[in-house]
Amino acid sequence: MNMIDIIPAIDIIGGKCVRLEQGDYKVKKIYNENPLEVAKAFEEAGIKRLHLVDLDGAKARHVVNMKVLADIASGTQLIIDFGGGIKTDADIQKVFDNGATMVTIGSIAVTNPAMLNAWIARYGSDKIILGADVKDNKIAITGWMNTTDRDLFEYLAEKKNEGIKKILCTDISKDGMLMGPALELYKRIKQHFKDMYLIASGGVTRVTDIEDLLKAGIDAVVIGKAIYENRISLDELKIFL
Repeated sequence: MNMIDIIPAIDIIGGKCVRLEQGDYKVKKIYNENPLEVAKAFEEAGIKRLHLVDLDGAKARHVVNMKVLADIASGTQLIIDFGGGIKTDADIQKVFDNGATMVTIGSIAVTNPAMLNAWIARYGSDKIILGADVKDNKIAITGWMNTTDRDLFEYLAEKKNEGIKKILCTDISKDGMLMGPALELYKRIKQHFKDMYLIASGGVTRVTDIEDLLKAGIDAVVIGKAIYENRISLDELKIFL
């Protein structure tokens, strides 16, 4: 059996574990006041990776929930990739200093590509994940509040040429909706960019969704709401670990 990396998501607003629907900050649900507790439960289930998103940071355009990162990094052995609000050299250095193994860079990759290139040169492409958030095949930025006119496939080709090797692609229309992932989109991305490490994000609702992504050759999957709403149990994930 081919493998697919299972990456649960913890989204943070006000230091608490929440989920949004389609990136809408008005439609949020608090699942746990203590993100470290959630992270420990993932680790106990055999999970190795964590996608930690500072939603306050994405909106404020600077990292806000650094303490949550530090607490999870020091309280677990999870490999954490952190995203949301990383805009400056000081931000990214502080995120790594506080225990992140990788960072997910979204808006800056669009608005300041030279800075992204400098970070790839400084930290290495293994530590930088390109966060490609998509709405109707166009790239969205700033916590999904703004959609650009950048075509997804042209954008990914450009970033590949600049040294990006890992992509986390979220179809905003699917995110938090529990209606299944954008399987055809991910298949197309994988066909175009065979040697890139592709993380699918958004819409995963049941174990069969993960199996479909695995069959399509997708490298990793971020799972959020399906875990919190008990559509997928941590026990069910063990067959992939």
